[in-house]
Amino acid sequence: MQIAMIGTGYVGLVSGACFSEFGIDVVCVDMDAEKIARLEDGIMPIYEPGLDVLVANNVSAGRLSFTTDLRAAVASSDAVFIAVGTPSRRGDGHADLSYVHAAAAQIAEALDGYTVVVTKSTVPVGTGNDVERIIRETRPDADYDVVSNPEFLREGSAIEDFMRPDRVVIGTDNDAAKSLMHSLYRPLSLIETPILFTNRETAELIKYATNAFLATKISFINELSNLCEEVGADVRDVSKGMGLDGRIGRKFLHPGPGYGGSCFPKDTLALVRTAQEAGAPIRIVEAVVDINTDRKKAMASRIIDACGGDVAGKTIAILGLTFKPNTDDMRESPSLDIVPALQAAGASVRAFDPEGMEEAKKVLDGVTWCEDTYDAIKGSDAVAIVTEWNEFRSLDFARMKESMRSPILVDLRNIYEPEHVTATGFSYSCVGRPAPNAAE
Repeated sequence: MQIAMIGTGYVGLVSGACFSEFGIDVVCVDMDAEKIARLEDGIMPIYEPGLDVLVANNVSAGRLSFTTDLRAAVASSDAVFIAVGTPSRRGDGHADLSYVHAAAAQIAEALDGYTVVVTKSTVPVGTGNDVERIIRETRPDADYDVVSNPEFLREGSAIEDFMRPDRVVIGTDNDAAKSLMHSLYRPLSLIETPILFTNRETAELIKYATNAFLATKISFINELSNLCEEVGADVRDVSKGMGLDGRIGRKFLHPGPGYGGSCFPKDTLALVRTAQEAGAPIRIVEAVVDINTDRKKAMASRIIDACGGDVAGKTIAILGLTFKPNTDDMRESPSLDIVPALQAAGASVRAFDPEGMEEAKKVLDGVTWCEDTYDAIKGSDAVAIVTEWNEFRSLDFARMKESMRSPILVDLRNIYEPEHVTATGFSYSCVGRPAPNAAE
């Protein structure tokens, strides 16, 4: 069996590499000739732990290849996956489906024999119908079926998520398509992965509903952390107490500066717009979107307050720029709100991120980019942890204190114990927890 993966972004490249690890011949297609050339040289366009090795191994084994020739790739494939971007349209929040529609038209022109066309991209309900219509209008004689197969990959652990998923969702009512998709995912039967077959519309909605629910948990605990600060409660213990309830679960109950990345922000917005247009608004998700927007904007104020209410002329060290650890993804990261707000308040910003520096440089101006953690901290009036990279979990506070102008730590990820930090003489500010005064 051979499959073509249209798009070599995060979803397409990871999915293609993982399918090839299953023993399937995979050709990944992209119109960007430079990107394809770099992939053929083993240079990854994204940072994802283990992806470079996985790609290299399967290229060497002859199961994975890269090309700009969509027509040839599609014509020789049993299944073609659409894994192109669906960013939010500027201004209205709708998912931009132009790349999906363009891919469908190009696929239609190249089809040769029965082919299953699979939407892997995250798309609003009804997009499968659009893809089917485009192919039918472009090639009335084509023999094909359109399937929805949403991805559930977390940046930073995407390979494990693909190889050991909680479930696989496949949207189709066609027996031939079901058989082919079942064959593609047969390797997962060894670990008894649940495979849910449903119709296309349901599969498309499952993806949005999942991300919206997880985003809701994040916004809920962030709102609750504000209440904890006002009443003297500890949000860590509140989260733990909630999470021990099997009906709730402990994941995504960690307060912080708000969610970001390529999925939650655009998917919650797209679901809101879809629901509004269908006449069935989802007010909970509408509130989640507003809460998260406000949350990210409020984080700079927390840092300013920790500095006595004024950062004009001061230097703030920002540790972590990406929206989460183990990725170089800067999309919708809280740092994109925090850094400009600090600069607008008159602060100078020194910053370091283990993997996201090059991407950050594309979207943030006026920042002093540093070589490592302690280079960023040097000469600062305060340090703010924005992303919980592992190397920020064991900072040398004595070394920090010697190189800083004033010992102030703002921990937006609750990495440290307040008592431990303040015992070293630091003023410590965290999220949703009471912080004792700094030691004399």
